[in-house]
Amino acid sequence: MTYSPLDVFNDNSGIDEIHLGRHVLAEFFECDPNTLNNLDKVEKYMMEAALECGATIVQKCFHMFSPHGVSGVVIISESHLAIHTWPELGYAAVDLFTCGPKCDPKVAYEFLKKKFNSKNASFTELKRGVITRETMKVVEQPFEIIEQI
Repeated sequence: MTYSPLDVFNDNSGIDEIHLGRHVLAEFFECDPNTLNNLDKVEKYMMEAALECGATIVQKCFHMFSPHGVSGVVIISESHLAIHTWPELGYAAVDLFTCGPKCDPKVAYEFLKKKFNSKNASFTELKRGVITRETMKVVEQPFEIIEQI
């Protein structure tokens, strides 16, 4: 499913700009290394995170590295969720990029934080594809941070 900017952000708020998507860059610290080094669990939790945040799954691809670590991506109709783990450090880096009104990448963030047993986590949320309502064209400008924790 694709979204028109008018369909996605028809909130009549009077704001002069809208954006196509929300991109959460997440870092999970002090995670359970056994979970981060388990291909099946990482894949399962990423797929569940996509569903939890309201996404429609299209495809997935995950890979186990030797001696340790997992990388993977879940392609969703609304964009993607991607991960790379460093189990030896108890750390995972995750990108949660969603477009459209029905997905909330922060829901996926909270879900993964719990599933990875992360004792400390942080994220930065960016606006992607900023559009002015007046011209309905994408503005050529650097990312704008929505929230950072």
